[in-house]
Amino acid sequence: MAENDVVLRFEGASKRFPGVLALSDVAFDVRRGSVHALVGENGAGKSTLIKILTGVHRQSSGRVLYNGADLNFNNPHEALLAGITAIYQELNLVPTLTVAENVFLGHPPKASAGTVDWRAMRVMAGDLLKFLEVDIDPGALVRTLGVARKQVVEIAKALSMDARVIIMDEPTAAIPKKEIDTLFRIIRTLRERGVTIIYISHHLDEVFTIADAVTVLRDGRVVDTMPTAELDEAELIRLMVGRELTEQYPYHPAKPGAEALRVEGLARKGVLKNISFSLRAGEVVGVSGMVGSGRTELLRAIYGVDPVSSGSVYVGGAARRFAAPRDAIEAGIALLPEERKTGGLVLLLSVMDNIGLPSLKKLSTRGVMRDKDLTRTSERMRDLMNIKTPSLKQRVMNLSGGNQQKVVLGKWFARDPKVYLFDEPTRGIDVGAKVEIYNLMNRLKEEGAAILMVSSELPEILGMSDRVLVMREGEIAGELGRGELSQERVLKLAIGGESIGRKTAVD
Repeated sequence: MAENDVVLRFEGASKRFPGVLALSDVAFDVRRGSVHALVGENGAGKSTLIKILTGVHRQSSGRVLYNGADLNFNNPHEALLAGITAIYQELNLVPTLTVAENVFLGHPPKASAGTVDWRAMRVMAGDLLKFLEVDIDPGALVRTLGVARKQVVEIAKALSMDARVIIMDEPTAAIPKKEIDTLFRIIRTLRERGVTIIYISHHLDEVFTIADAVTVLRDGRVVDTMPTAELDEAELIRLMVGRELTEQYPYHPAKPGAEALRVEGLARKGVLKNISFSLRAGEVVGVSGMVGSGRTELLRAIYGVDPVSSGSVYVGGAARRFAAPRDAIEAGIALLPEERKTGGLVLLLSVMDNIGLPSLKKLSTRGVMRDKDLTRTSERMRDLMNIKTPSLKQRVMNLSGGNQQKVVLGKWFARDPKVYLFDEPTRGIDVGAKVEIYNLMNRLKEEGAAILMVSSELPEILGMSDRVLVMREGEIAGELGRGELSQERVLKLAIGGESIGRKTAVD
């Protein structure tokens, strides 16, 4: 690679935090005007590396070169001015401002009198959106846009700062699959114009579709940097996890026991219609369907988050009415929400405090926490879940996504519920951590727990479910047993191309 082709170069870069070596002797090059994927298990060091590029952190030793000069930003604003920006899963937009105002936030075009030139702002924002070949009104409020269009606004915002390196962190995590092709088209357009994209994703099929080269990180070190054309998925997984994953979905056959949960005629106006099914101890029932089919809404209704207009929920054969999630928790039901950071964890609290939250009564005497019992419980959950953390007092916000999900699981394990409602249990975590989550699901099955699992990942549904309920427009369109499962049959039910009679329990 010619020297002038290199936009970023890492030369022995390391980053140390108290008690943790996050990056160790990292060395690789990124070619100008390329799409360079960065992959690795959660905790491999990807986030730390990105924070060095964007001025959040500085490396402890080694060098990072940008266009041949040392990169030593003091803050993210300096990185922006130099042409390096990052687009994260949690988009950094102001919902009450217009698209144009967001695109030029902090650097609006000025009129001759020094005031903001609002007309020029709208025209310039419109030009950027036309360049990206997306029909978005510059005058629209950002809060009226879907996630995919908000992401385009973020890209336009980066281009307004003349970004030459754009980092995309899990850019497809929250957008519908049909919008991914639009995103990839935009990425290819940017690449053709000489913009460098650093692409971070746990979806390896995306890496092979869009990336020119890939760097694999493991335990803070670079394992290899290779053209994607010289790799296949099995080899990439082996590089990421350091071992062969011979079974991506380690399914264990169910041994169904007594009925754990039954739903009869559950409805919520405009959302759910006459939902009925049964869930037994020792089985995983998958819930599949297109975006907007009512999957997440079903779990929220069962758990008492959203009110229902009719229907009944039975736990262990007894009718229960949940006015709030605390009622469901007392009945032995646990929810792993789709958004773990906002619905499953208190990010500013420690690992220990998060694990103890659902069990405060159990771990307290007359309202006073028994610290020894909390520590003992947290240590047991850390070991059981294989939570990688330098300390139980570490804030959860500082853990990787996979370890955050294990904390969510651990806090419920400590309480020993009988029914688990999983909503996208492996979203945003790497292949190695996924297998760990699946093995924990198998352990729950063997111990007699019942799992209702919503997932947008069809291979996950097919790989780990004993039965599958397919939803369409707020209804259950059909039920498939393990022996009937196929991608084609699930999709036909989801889009309305097939009708299958239903059973309400395993025979």
